[in-house]
Order: sequence, then structure tokens, then C-alpha cells
Amino acid sequence: MAIDRRHFLAGSGLGAIAAGFNLKHSSAVNPLPIGQPSIEGDGPPDYNTVAGPAATLAAVPFHGMHQAGIITPPPPAGCFAAFDVTAERRRDLIELLKTLTARAAFLTAGGHPHGLGRNAPPADSGTLGAKLPPDGLTATVGMGPSLFDDRYGIQGRKPIHLTPMRSFPNDDLDPAQTGGDLLLQICAGSQDTALHALRDIAKHTRGGMQLKWRIDGFISPPRPSGVPRNHFGFKDGIANPNVANASIGKALLWTQADGTEPAWAADGSYHVIRIIKMLIEFWDRVGLEEQQGMIGRNRISGAPLDGASETDVPNYRDDPHGNVIPLDAHIRLANPRTTSTEYSRILRRGYNYDRGVDLNGNLDVGLVFNCFQRNLRTQFEAVQERLVGEPMVDYVSPVGGGYFFALPGVLDKQDWYARGLFET
Repeated sequence: MAIDRRHFLAGSGLGAIAAGFNLKHSSAVNPLPIGQPSIEGDGPPDYNTVAGPAATLAAVPFHGMHQAGIITPPPPAGCFAAFDVTAERRRDLIELLKTLTARAAFLTAGGHPHGLGRNAPPADSGTLGAKLPPDGLTATVGMGPSLFDDRYGIQGRKPIHLTPMRSFPNDDLDPAQTGGDLLLQICAGSQDTALHALRDIAKHTRGGMQLKWRIDGFISPPRPSGVPRNHFGFKDGIANPNVANASIGKALLWTQADGTEPAWAADGSYHVIRIIKMLIEFWDRVGLEEQQGMIGRNRISGAPLDGASETDVPNYRDDPHGNVIPLDAHIRLANPRTTSTEYSRILRRGYNYDRGVDLNGNLDVGLVFNCFQRNLRTQFEAVQERLVGEPMVDYVSPVGGGYFFALPGVLDKQDWYARGLFET
């Protein structure tokens, strides 16, 4: 039964309160002195401190051999969304991928959404205004191992190393935020641009895929300079391999058409995402010297403990017993900088996250650990195995994420995501 708002207010006693605020008609309110501004007038709007669309980032090209969002410099806002594919047949999956391609191409370029007519629902949510800014938007699509089951006839064409994400010692993985058939990494200059893109894609692909889990992330500005900091207060993402160099990219990042992978998968990359909760209430009780010893870097400068600048390379050979940088320091275990471990390096592209308060009343903050590599087993998993038992495990708890295969790039307007998977 519909509830009459006026009757509800009167019956609840709220009507009298509401009436008391009717300033125009209530005799209980004294008029303002003559010459004073009207109380019904508006104050100035709350403008953002960064004004105008000129503050948004330029468009990132969508077409190319590789997907954008992998070696593209990471913008401030990130959205990571995993989906279960609900398409019934192979042709429905193909149509889903074509639609996903078309929406990503349009959104990353920006422009005016096409209207659907006066009486139709709006073509766009309107949250970014009448004209969509590109704002550095990238949409990077990955396939999870569960997509290669027997639903679509592609089970024999799965990338060689694509498996469900392992649970390592000290992990506490929640199935509700782990895995998925498809992963969409959306990065942009602002959070509303990223959310707008997710909303648009979800609208146009409804019936073909359903959201399973999502986490949003942000990259802090330099404080005061250099690479951004994480919630532990340390600079994060300092030492990445130079994958812009073609030979290094070939060795560490991009899958190759050399028989090691299915032919269609060449020029893709393996994508690992891990939602790592940081137990900051405990971390904040640890002495600074102990914190720095666990990480292996100076908290303020970001320099290795044997250096002066964040870009200095730690000299482990001159410190074989760990007198300066402990042998179990995070940076030393993750990248020992030996000839035998050089090929296990990964390209990290992490984001901080803040999800409010957990069930125990603690801050739910952490790191969206995000990395790309050519080989899951010899790179990410090899690094992770070296980190098992490191001192920092007492202050972090990986709770979700997954392994995905970031698809090869969309070459031109006739191409679409994973076309080679179905046509070669």
C-alpha cells in the first residue's frame, strides 16, 4: 500500500518538525533586519580545487600490439573488477567480447554518447557530463582459467601457465573475492572516470557477464618527491625492470609466438592481482628501525639501507651477511639481484586501497598488488616462494585476487579482444 508522505509526517510527529522549518510561512521565525541578505539565498558552490576539464589526462591509444594499461604509466585511480561469464554459447561469448571491445574503444577515446531518442533511457549515466573526457582511461582485459572449461569449446587453447591462483603460506583467501572468468583493470585520472567506465561496460554486457568482486585503488601523489607511498609509509614500486626496452620486454613481460604458448596468445601477458590487507594497527606499534629492516629501505628517502637515493641499487655483494640490509629484508628476498634470479623479475603496478572498517573494527586498508610477467611459474611464483616466512608476513594478509591472462592488443577497428582464440 502506498504511504502518503503528508499523512506519514503528521502521524509520526515529523510533520510539526518539517513545518517548523517552513521559514516563509511560519510566524515563529522573526524576519531578518532590513538590508540583510535573504536566508533563502544560496551560498557559493563547492568547486573542486582542481578546476575544469583541462585538468583531465590525455587519451591513451586503444589499438596496438599490446593492451594499454600494462606499461602505460599508472594514473591515480584504479578499478579492478572480476566477472563470471554467463553467456550461454560460444557465439554469445564472441558477441560479449566484441561488445566489450567496442565499449572500451569508445570510452578510452572519449566523446559524446549516441542518443537513443527522447523517450528511451539515457545513453549514458551522465556522471561525467555531456561529453566524456578520455582522462587517461585504459581498460585491460584478462581471461581467468575458469573460462577455459567445457562451456565454449576453448578448453584446449588455454595459455600454458594459466592456473587458479595458488594459496601460499600465510594467505587467507576468501573465495568470494578470488578468481573469476574475466578481469577488467580500469585505470584513469580520477575515480569517477574509472567508475563511469565500469558502469557503462556492465550496462552494455548485462546478460553476458556478471560482476563477482571488485576493488578500487588509488595512487598517492609524491610525498614529497619520487615514487608514491603505501599505507606502511614506504615508497612502493621503485625497482621495476625496464620493460620499455624491447629485449627486456620480450624476456620478462610479453608472451611470444615461439611455440611456448598457443599462437593466438602471442603478445599477451600473465596478470596477477592480490588483495593484500595491511594490519596497520600492529605495524604502527613497530619501531622505525625494525620497520626499515623488514623492508630494507629508509622510510623517508626510499633509499636502500646501504644507499642515499631511492634509485640507488643495493650492493648485496658487499654485505654478504646482511649486516646492513638483513638477509630476510623484503627487497632482498624479492629481488636478490643475482644472475640466477634476474629472469624472475616482474613488472609491478600496485594501488593502495581503503575499504573502510572491517568486522573487528579495524581499518580495512591495504595494497592491490598488481603485476605482469611472461611466465607465472618462473616469475611471480618464484618471487612469492622466496618471500614465504619473511618478517613482514605478520603485518599483511592476502585475502583475494587471482591469475589472469591479459589478452593481446586489439590491432585495429576490425579486430576485437581474443579474436585469434576463435579464428586461428
